[in-house]
Amino acid sequence: MKKIGVLLSGCGVMDGSEIHEAVLTLLAIDVAGAQAVCIAPDIDQHHVINHASGEETAGETRNVLVESARIARGDIKNLKDIDSLGLDALILPGGFGAAKNLSDYAFKGAEFTVLPEVADAVRSFYDAGKPLGFICISPVIAARVLGKENVEVTIGTDRETAANVELTGATHVNCQVYNVHASSDGKVISTPAYMLGPTIKDVAKGIEKLVNAVVALA
Repeated sequence: MKKIGVLLSGCGVMDGSEIHEAVLTLLAIDVAGAQAVCIAPDIDQHHVINHASGEETAGETRNVLVESARIARGDIKNLKDIDSLGLDALILPGGFGAAKNLSDYAFKGAEFTVLPEVADAVRSFYDAGKPLGFICISPVIAARVLGKENVEVTIGTDRETAANVELTGATHVNCQVYNVHASSDGKVISTPAYMLGPTIKDVAKGIEKLVNAVVALA
């Protein structure tokens, strides 16, 4: 059975993984006959957001690995151990955690960096010819790590984000929410998801296509 890593960034759209996107990814992997392996870095979140008010919770800290375990029903692996997991592919759901915890895109825009252990994982899968899937805002990570490889990614229709993607050397491609785009090298797949929305049924269509493409290539 193919093993597909799902790299989570916390639990909740405003400060971690977008839960709908993460769960839809896990469901699609299972339906495709593959095994999902949830992983996350053992680091503190950048900050904690009260999802009812949208306001930052002062003085509170949460751990990305511990929070991601909520989505994984406790079965979570430490990102530092990724080389020992025997994964055939890697998928990164979106949510602000991808732009706040796995990278600092939310705060630095065009000057952003990617968490080194995340960058190392993406690069190692790419160099090994293993497929990578990027959902919602997470394609900015692909752009930063693989921009010199001229990868093509989606992020919806936000012009500023598209421009920042282009500055990395990557190419932004417009894509409908229910579709995916495969980079010309064939192994980097992305879909806009909640960068476009508007509803979970629309997002589900694109994520299912992305997962099926990744599993087929794995």
